[in-house]
Amino acid sequence: MALHCVNAQKVATRGSHSVWSKQSNVYEVNLRQYSASGSIKDFQKHLPRLKKMGVEILWFMPITPIGIEGRKMTSDELGSYYAVRNYQAFNPEHGTLADFKAFVKKAQGMGFKVITDWVANHSALDNHWVKAHPNFYVKDSTGKLISPFDWTDVYKLNYKDRELRDSMIQSMRFWIKEANIDGFRCDVAEEVPADFWKECIDSLKKNKDVFMLAEGNKAWLHEVGFDQTYAWDMMGTMTDLYAKKINLKQFDSALNVSIASFPKNAYRLYFTTNHDENSWNGTEFEKYGDAYKTFAVFTQTIYQSVPLIYNGQEEPNKKRLRFFVKDTIKWGKYANEKFYKALLTLRRSNPALAADASYRRLSTSNNDAIFSYVREKGGRKVLVILNLSDKEQKFTINDKIIAGNPYNIFLYANEKVDTKHQFNIEPWGHIVYDYK
Repeated sequence: MALHCVNAQKVATRGSHSVWSKQSNVYEVNLRQYSASGSIKDFQKHLPRLKKMGVEILWFMPITPIGIEGRKMTSDELGSYYAVRNYQAFNPEHGTLADFKAFVKKAQGMGFKVITDWVANHSALDNHWVKAHPNFYVKDSTGKLISPFDWTDVYKLNYKDRELRDSMIQSMRFWIKEANIDGFRCDVAEEVPADFWKECIDSLKKNKDVFMLAEGNKAWLHEVGFDQTYAWDMMGTMTDLYAKKINLKQFDSALNVSIASFPKNAYRLYFTTNHDENSWNGTEFEKYGDAYKTFAVFTQTIYQSVPLIYNGQEEPNKKRLRFFVKDTIKWGKYANEKFYKALLTLRRSNPALAADASYRRLSTSNNDAIFSYVREKGGRKVLVILNLSDKEQKFTINDKIIAGNPYNIFLYANEKVDTKHQFNIEPWGHIVYDYK
């Protein structure tokens, strides 16, 4: 078994991250499905609850008006958030621009950061740019505008056009100046030219030190200025491990390859679900069954992670939220809120879970089922033990680094552990120790 070890170094790619971001977390907000009204005002009522849970970065799916022409499904459906009709307006389904500006001010006053989804690759068929600036769009050999992939409700934008580039940057700057947002999550970022992103991010940072999250899994996105990229590969690896398509040795190998493929100061968005996964590929319960919490622990504690929680996971929401229509989350007991609060509180209080803290996998007496690792920084450490099997496991960890009287964050008690300690962990179980 290869035991991967990463030292806590910070090797710059382009610029540095905001000080507040390295121990942070991301909470994805699907406004349409969050409440019966889908309004920003009704979402605002949840801020005290989310603050108590430990949420920090609020990522809103696109808040711009949605195209009507060519909507997916039928004409009476609400359409896709990602078919942008106007880049400088607020979707009236959620309220007014004034409502949103007031929300951002309120949220930031409570300590949240607010980022919005940005769709730079394509626009709605009835975006005013289509008629006013047809040069903004990619055309086929006959001069017809092109829809990317099978997304028939949008047209592909043309980044060979200088005016389009300037207009897109101006539109992004609009939201920074008007609403004072803290950054963007950029949809299908790999489909937009690298040189545009470099120019764009450099330009935006002249206005504000924005946080930039790319929906993409390529290392070059960090080279052009993105703070964070998606760990899509590891989400698929978790799914395959639970389905027994791969074993734990292959899981470890995939993680090592993923880590080695990115700059040391890159942030990675680890997650068990998001809006795409939930709607199209199944809920976390369909994908991970009894392991859903254990994989959530992994995403929250692994090297380079600034992790994601998708709205509803704290409930937990056990249904696939339909993408194009109204399908409100049924809030009730928030049964998993305590679980996520324990993890988010630890992330904030212990620098050993900062994205740049060191990572080392530990050898156990049962490496075929147990995945254990230690994170360290600033004289603090966190020990994570995961049973990635469907059977109860008994084992020891023969590494002096575990010795001490750490706090078990899920049992709310200190426990004495050392190299002779006999661990007993349930199928798909998890233990997290905080060494203070």
